[in-house]
Amino acid sequence: MKIKIVSFIAIFLASFLHAQTIEVCEKCPVSNVKDAIKVAKDFDTIVIKKGTYKEHDILVDKPLTIIGKDYPVIDGEMKGEIITVVSDSVTVDGLFIINVGTSYTEDYAAIRVKRSKDFVIKNLVLEKLFFGIYIEKSQNGKIFHNKIIGDAVEEYNSGNGIQLWYSKNVEIEHNFVERVRDGIYLEFSDFCTIKNNVSANNIRYGLHFMFSNDDIYQDNTFENNGAGVAVMFSKKIKMYNNVFKENWGTASYGLLLKEINDAEIKGNIFSNNTIGINIEGSNRINYINNDFINNGWAVKVRGACYTNHFISNNFLYNSFDISYNSNINDNIFDKNYWSNYTGYDLNKNGIGDIPYRPVKLFSYIVNRTPETIILLRSLFIDIIDFSEKVSPVFTPDNLLDNNPKMKRITW
Repeated sequence: MKIKIVSFIAIFLASFLHAQTIEVCEKCPVSNVKDAIKVAKDFDTIVIKKGTYKEHDILVDKPLTIIGKDYPVIDGEMKGEIITVVSDSVTVDGLFIINVGTSYTEDYAAIRVKRSKDFVIKNLVLEKLFFGIYIEKSQNGKIFHNKIIGDAVEEYNSGNGIQLWYSKNVEIEHNFVERVRDGIYLEFSDFCTIKNNVSANNIRYGLHFMFSNDDIYQDNTFENNGAGVAVMFSKKIKMYNNVFKENWGTASYGLLLKEINDAEIKGNIFSNNTIGINIEGSNRINYINNDFINNGWAVKVRGACYTNHFISNNFLYNSFDISYNSNINDNIFDKNYWSNYTGYDLNKNGIGDIPYRPVKLFSYIVNRTPETIILLRSLFIDIIDFSEKVSPVFTPDNLLDNNPKMKRITW
């Protein structure tokens, strides 16, 4: 066994040490990318010089480093997929890729990585695309510093900016994605990191999870999308220090949680969304140190949500802080700051002396009869909310914050 390992290392080092650089340009011996890949040996570097190369269906079937110098343009002429990677250890860096083909039967991408390990996709600019970067059954890869700009108008004829399918251990960092269907989409993809990305102005979601576990996304901005982020049918997701803002619409929200279990949502900002967080069938989630600012609803609980903890969050100037569609509560609210709290603190310990009841009767009414929203801010609503607070009938009588903070929490 040791002899086999030593032999493998020796072969690898020999290949690496003999790697060559192949230049591609109009007047070079090799004038297009496909020919450069054909003549290249394993672990060679292909340098594509500035210019426009009208090519599509470029197949990278060996470990290579492909680098663009001064952002050469790879123009697919709307004929199909442009680059497909089917080898391990491939790096694609510094290309301007445009004119991906559009199809109702094929998910054509600017660059697809298929059954690959140890890949790097970086510093790309992708425009006039269907799908941008499509990762399929691959692992141990990095996607960073890419700019993906679509021109999507409708969901049915547009693709996603960055898509992972049956992949794992992929890092997606410092990308900018806008005007596609979903900015970033994960399906059956585990142990991935999504960090420091901006996903804005997309038709459907800024970020979309489906059946993906043990992922982390942090320090991202999701702005002005059809809806900010949807996390569905997944578990053990960590969501830290993200910004969800300006996601407005009749069915819009900053964050949708559906059938999510054992997750942590910490240090996020939900600002100016129709709904900050829309929750359904999600359990054992910790909501800690989040800011909910100027949303229509800060948190809307649809039902079947148990053993969740809302601890040390700021609820600031939302039309409704918490909305429930049931009078049964199995969740804990503690030590949050509520801008609508009008209690007192006689012992000056920073905690209100009377509990705060965040669920208003009017929010219960609006859930059942949306048209009544026009009565918001009226004296009549203040009266019925006061009556429900004195003697809860329709809202959960045990949904209380027993230790409401008197001042906005800083961390």
